[in-house]
Amino acid sequence: MFKTLHRRVKDLERRLNIPTGRDLSDPEDRRRATWHFHLMDHAFLRVLWTNFYPVTDGVYRSNQPSPQRLHRYAKLGIKTVLNLRGNTPLSYYLFEKEACAKLGMELIDIKFAARSLPTPESLIALEQVFRTIPKPFVMHCKSGADRAGFASALYLMMIEGRPVEEAARQLHWRFIHLKSTDTGVLDHFLRFYAREHARSGIALMDWVRNGYDRDEVTRSFRDWQAGKWSAQP
Repeated sequence: MFKTLHRRVKDLERRLNIPTGRDLSDPEDRRRATWHFHLMDHAFLRVLWTNFYPVTDGVYRSNQPSPQRLHRYAKLGIKTVLNLRGNTPLSYYLFEKEACAKLGMELIDIKFAARSLPTPESLIALEQVFRTIPKPFVMHCKSGADRAGFASALYLMMIEGRPVEEAARQLHWRFIHLKSTDTGVLDHFLRFYAREHARSGIALMDWVRNGYDRDEVTRSFRDWQAGKWSAQP
């Protein structure tokens, strides 16, 4: 039963996707993309629920904004949108790219995952974006819970030098982030770094460049889930 339902949902998604390389200028493509945006990307859930919060001065976080919400953000003075979902040519990105162009907002794309850790190269690239991005800016993922929370924590640490314990509050249930699921690997990244910092005082980006092993931290997260890993230095 569940396999059949899953197959039907996937078939519907394929029918609603518009071909790669096409934009939204064709009325039929726009109609299909609108249905895809609301049904497959769950935009209907985000009409009232925005997960929009300030992180620090000139920095905000949210879930995937609609074109209408981007218009409101522009009225707030937000200049830049940092999209943490990557530039996948699906409905949500096509609508976002079109709206940002119309509103004169800069759109920056970088891809992070909610259930797996970034590479050192991705973290270095993110830091560079944070140091050069025009403010005020809003960063978002799909729900605004996991990737947006992780990136918000990293901003506070990378740019403002906030302690990891304070930054980790950006990954919290009030943003609908659940530490007990596989998305808890993002919390564990901060937990693992906190232990390394307590041991040696190493700065975050020095650790990323010279000590961070993505596979090691992922394995230790599984150990932590099993009660076999200690946060004590």
